[in-house]
Amino acid sequence: MPSSIYDFTVTAQDGTERSLVDFKGKVLLIVNTATGCGFTPQYVGLQELYETYHDRGFEILDFPCNQFGNQAPGSDAEIHEFCVGRFSMTFPQFSKIDVNGENEDPLYTWLKAQKGGLGGKKIKWNFTKFLVDREGNVVARFAPATEPAKIEESIASLI
Repeated sequence: MPSSIYDFTVTAQDGTERSLVDFKGKVLLIVNTATGCGFTPQYVGLQELYETYHDRGFEILDFPCNQFGNQAPGSDAEIHEFCVGRFSMTFPQFSKIDVNGENEDPLYTWLKAQKGGLGGKKIKWNFTKFLVDREGNVVARFAPATEPAKIEESIASLI
């Protein structure tokens, strides 16, 4: 298993490979999302956080996931178009992934090993959020129901 978040390469929504070393030295919020979920309106709060803190070294990494109730059924391009059109999203979005199970993305295997959270290591639903400090340490995990505004103080403390 990789020893650092910067050891991972992920696939961007346009199909290109992107090394997470590109985000070294930044505060990261990594979120598994869906376009048809009850928590989908959290994109508004995520975008607000991004606009507030991006210029100070904050990034949101959005990983759509269709594992929970088939709530992200579209292609990567369709999901991206929806998020940009409906929520004016400007933060990086990646290709759709699995966050649990046999086809689980290695990044999520690593994230869950760092912060298992309440109830074990399994991701329970879309919009689970992992906060990573500038040194690449996973410092917090937030439940899907945790609104982005409720984690602003945690983000601000790392900026």
